[in-house]
Amino acid sequence: MTKSLLLLSALTVLSASAHAAALPGDAAAGKKLHDTACMSCHNDSVYTRKDRHITDLDGLREQMNACGHMSNVTLSKEQVTNLVKYLNEEFYHFK
Repeated sequence: MTKSLLLLSALTVLSASAHAAALPGDAAAGKKLHDTACMSCHNDSVYTRKDRHITDLDGLREQMNACGHMSNVTLSKEQVTNLVKYLNEEFYHFK
């Protein structure tokens, strides 16, 4: 029984790690862009509040485009991809 629980725990961790790796983008580049472009309007609490409106990866991508539009910043497709990867790995953990 203990071996089964240990194996199940290991598979769960590996599965989550594999999914994060499967998401395209460069999280380090996303963090760098986030820290320079996004933090001028808000802090990290927007991602951790209980009433957040983002519920999936598509919603996160849409929000990145909306933020760019509202702040008059043009984000390339690669920048949005990098931001989504960083934010998902750091805060959201969507599958």
